[in-house]
Amino acid sequence: MKDLETRYLERLSDLYPTIAAASTEIINLQSILNLPKGTENFLTDVHGEYEAFSHVLKNGSGSVRRKIEDVFGNRMSDRDKRSLTTLIYYPKAKMDLVRQEEPNMEDWYRVHLYLLIEVSKRAASKYTRSKVRKALPRDFAYVIEELITEKAEVSDKESYYNEIISTIIRIGRAEKFICAISELVQRLVVDHLHILGDIYDRGPGPHIIMDKLMSYHSVDIQWGNHDVVWMGAAAGQRGCIANVIRICARYGNLDILEDGYGINLIPLAAFALRVYRDDPCTCFKLKISDRQDSEEMQMNLRIHKAISIIQFKLEGQIIRRQKSFHLEDRALLHRIDYEKGTITLNGKKYQLLDTNFPTVDPQDPYALSEEEEEIIERLERAFENCGKLQQHMRFLLAKGGLYKVYNDNLLYHGCVPLTESGELKEVEVYGKKYRGKELYDALDACVRKGFFALDEKERQDGKDIMWYIWLHPDSPLFGKNRMATFERYFLAEKETHFEKKNPYYDLIENEEVIDRIMREFGLDPAGAHIVNGHVPVRRKDGESPVKCGGKVLVIDGGFSKAYQKQTGIAGYTLIYNSYGIRLVALEPFESAEAAIRKEIDIHSEMTVVTRARDRCLVGGTDVGRELKEQIRDLERLLAAYRNGEITEKI
Repeated sequence: MKDLETRYLERLSDLYPTIAAASTEIINLQSILNLPKGTENFLTDVHGEYEAFSHVLKNGSGSVRRKIEDVFGNRMSDRDKRSLTTLIYYPKAKMDLVRQEEPNMEDWYRVHLYLLIEVSKRAASKYTRSKVRKALPRDFAYVIEELITEKAEVSDKESYYNEIISTIIRIGRAEKFICAISELVQRLVVDHLHILGDIYDRGPGPHIIMDKLMSYHSVDIQWGNHDVVWMGAAAGQRGCIANVIRICARYGNLDILEDGYGINLIPLAAFALRVYRDDPCTCFKLKISDRQDSEEMQMNLRIHKAISIIQFKLEGQIIRRQKSFHLEDRALLHRIDYEKGTITLNGKKYQLLDTNFPTVDPQDPYALSEEEEEIIERLERAFENCGKLQQHMRFLLAKGGLYKVYNDNLLYHGCVPLTESGELKEVEVYGKKYRGKELYDALDACVRKGFFALDEKERQDGKDIMWYIWLHPDSPLFGKNRMATFERYFLAEKETHFEKKNPYYDLIENEEVIDRIMREFGLDPAGAHIVNGHVPVRRKDGESPVKCGGKVLVIDGGFSKAYQKQTGIAGYTLIYNSYGIRLVALEPFESAEAAIRKEIDIHSEMTVVTRARDRCLVGGTDVGRELKEQIRDLERLLAAYRNGEITEKI
């Protein structure tokens, strides 16, 4: 029987059937190792803000502008650089504006085609010709390759390029070509995108963001708790479904469900309008600035209350079913004195701000009414059978996870659960205890079982773990001692609203603790970083996103408009290129139209976190390590060809 190595080499010989083929591939891979590493772009907590998100993708967190600076330096005015930058971001819209004022569009086309070619040459210079070719837009692939590739055999290069550009303009393809080459620049300035969680909730367009991510050339996603609750909803977990609808209602975004995903909310709306018709629902005001007294807003208020009561009932049912979650203190409906309108928490009695509970049976407060049961059944089927939602969730499963180690950076959304002393906290999950990396791996596996397990109990437990990840004190994506949703709605006393953070957040400046976390995930603390989001950095109060001497980078700075008053900015992004790591602070994004007309960008300043002494090459990255392994395998195949172990397939 052939040994494993021989069988592997025979399979490899199917791909590289001759000495020449194997040798050529070794040369190709070796050349890639000596190219500059590709630029990585890190974003987190985008929370449905699709316009700002789209703009950051277009500008590569400032990478496009830096590329223009590299190419033109002092040869171009700042105003012209802004104009060229805007053209690259929004080529069609920018040309529509230019056409209104420019008397000679042919000359304008000619000038800007040359400028764009220069930028695209620089952007393509750090990649192999093969990789650039794969990125070229199909309609103009050959022409763009001709224009951005040096032609040693052409004696009169200027005349050669002039003729190509003149032909593009003469046959009426200049605008299409400008759009194509602008998109190529956007594509080339960022090699890989990291999303560190919370794509969903608060903002109006998470479904649009998901569509963009699905078409992006290279991306990974670390799930946030707001993403996992949507994943649970898509899997049919009722508590997650109720939370998703409640948050959409609270932020006036029910059209995400109705228009974005085609979820029918009419039965819920009809129920809410009838049952809470005379209820002012004052505790359920929406987190939006539109007129709260409009007919639509009044309907949303009632939907907001109706689904919240359903949520509290469903969560009580989960807590009863999953006793190992130890969340009995979060089942609150049975603690209410419905006659007096009070609730007892931790031995103290509080007056409720809202005492109208027409669907709650005081003798069995967690039981759904017959109509509520029918509504939640229909919603469960709608979420499970929504093709677009399922497609988006499968993408999150395929491209995502609870953490990622990439190029000596540990990426996760929330926190690693710790004890008060800074040790990795031991957490029980379905009867087994885990901590650190093992906890992440165990929870990740449970999530996937919630979608794919054949055993019915395993699948239900997987669904329930998504609700657990959403709000459990031991969840690495939540990181607080409780989610005080009920208290924030129904109690005036601020002490009941308080959510104590995991000790991780108090110990984030402790180098010994941070080094312990890095080693737990297989990293050398000497050159590694932790990058995470989840808790907004309050820059206006003097807080820095750079923690523990630069070992931890917290890049949630308020991408969501809901947080920008607290943070003072509109978020952070991180850029890691061959020269080092830069932290980019963002200004609030007004609109795409304003960005085009005013030629303004949203990155306000950059902070150098690390600067490489020598330019980092592909050989020093995770991709480089994989390429080196491939080279070793191919060299072993070459040796097998030459010593007669494997026969060439000529």
